[in-house]
This record gives sequence, structure tokens and C-alpha cells, in this order.
Amino acid sequence: MTSIDASSTPSDDRSALRANCADCFALCCTAFGFQRSTDFPIDKPAGTPCLNLADDFSCTIHESLRPRGFRGCTVFDCFGAGQLVSQELFSGTSWRERPDTSAEMFATFSVVRQLQEMRWYLVEAAERTAASDLMAHISRLHTGIQLILDGGTSEVLACDVESLRAEVRHLLIDVSEEARGGYLAGADAEPGDDLHPSADLAGRDLRARRLCGADLRGAVLIGADLRGADLPGVDLLGADLRGARLDGAVLSDALFLTQMQLNAARGDEAALLPTALDRPGHWTTARRASSPTDGELSP
Repeated sequence: MTSIDASSTPSDDRSALRANCADCFALCCTAFGFQRSTDFPIDKPAGTPCLNLADDFSCTIHESLRPRGFRGCTVFDCFGAGQLVSQELFSGTSWRERPDTSAEMFATFSVVRQLQEMRWYLVEAAERTAASDLMAHISRLHTGIQLILDGGTSEVLACDVESLRAEVRHLLIDVSEEARGGYLAGADAEPGDDLHPSADLAGRDLRARRLCGADLRGAVLIGADLRGADLPGVDLLGADLRGARLDGAVLSDALFLTQMQLNAARGDEAALLPTALDRPGHWTTARRASSPTDGELSP
């Protein structure tokens, strides 16, 4: 495995943090389990291959996942953990070739996926802050995570991922406060009292609300109507956007928005997105008449 420069700091090159299914042993289709729900039409125990998995690790129904009820699959993002585990940590030898490694590989994937997600957030945090103390903290965490990955499966499985997640979360909150302060400065009014972390805004019509600089970290926005809304400096870290209407919304300067959140929402070609994120394929049909459950996904 290639050694990582311990003096490195987060860069805007997110290529290693994007999924490359062609270089993965379908780990998301095997390691994780799911239950029959609006997102999946069947039960699948963890550690077992999906019934739609082909011998070459491709999905036999990839082009029709949503119509067939596997909408949860279209939301998931491994942040590049799949190819990192498959090709680097396990040297390109699959769990089919070495069934005795499957349990370790799946456990490693579960942790690495979380580490990769943290790396993604730290890249954005580095772009958002101008404070030297915060940048030093970002660099230390970024280097620490990369060193864990560089240490192989033993280091990955031994790391205290929950403590690390908590530390990254607190750092992101500090970065958010700094970034949102710039958007709130000079504003005529603060966001309303109901716009706060973990707010229950499910089904709410927020089209006419002033949202600039709002802290919606962990908010429940399931089915919320944000069509045409302007969200500069809005912290969406961990917000639940399942089925939210984002048609024409301006999300280009929203904080800590991920691909999974966009994949879980509904939108159209008019929505403005952060440059690091892609427009979900199902958004292209958002202007047609849709069923009541269209786009209601869970990460």
C-alpha cells in the first residue's frame, strides 16, 4: 500500500473519496444488511450477497433499481471506501476468492466507509475556514485518519471510530459557526427560532422563509418544500432530506451537503449544486407527474 505523507493537509482533490464500483468487490451489496421497507423490497442479512449480484460483482438490475423498489441502493455513497478496501487493504483479492477473509473485509469496509466520510467533511472544512487554529485541528485529524488507513486492516479495526467521529463533529460545528457568521453579518434578521439544529421541519413549506446562515444540522426535512429556496451558508450536516423538494433551490453555498442527501431528495435541472456534487439521475424527471412516494429515500 502506498505510504501517505503525514504532513499533508486536506486538498480539494476528492477523486479518492468518490465511489468507483468497477474496482470494488460489491462490498455495499454484501457487507450491509437491510430490511423490507419503502427503500428495499426484500430482507437481506448482513454479510450475504444481494440476490441481484452478478458473478463479476456488478448489479444485474442496476438500470432499474428504483422502479424495482431498491431505491435505498441509489442513495448510498461509500465515499470511495469500496475500492480502497478491495484494491489496497485486501490487495485485489476478493471475498469470493478467499471466503475466509470475508468477515474481516466486511468489518473493515464498515469502518473505512466512516473514515472516508470524515475525510470528505474535512476537505470542505479546510475550504471553509480562515482560522489558523481550526486549520491546524483539521490537518491533525486529516493526517491521523490517513495514517490509520495506511496502517492496514489491523489499524483500521483497532481505531476508536466513534471517538474520532465525535471529534470531527465538534470541529465541523466550530467551522460552521465561523462560516455562517460571514453570511449572517449584515443580514436584516436572524433565521427564525424554529430553524435550529435537529429541528423537526418534516413536510414544512419553507419556500418563503429566510434561510441564509441557518444552522439546520441534523434537522428533519423529510418531504419539506424548499423549491426555489436560497440556502447560502445553511449548515445541512446530517440533515434528513428524504423526499425534500429542491427544485430550483440554490444549494451551491450550503455547508456540509453530501451526495447521499441529494440522492435522497427530489429536484430538477434548475437547482444549483456545490461543484463537488453530482445531480442525481432521477432528478431529470422531477418535472413530470410523480407518485406520492417518488424520491422518498433513506440513506
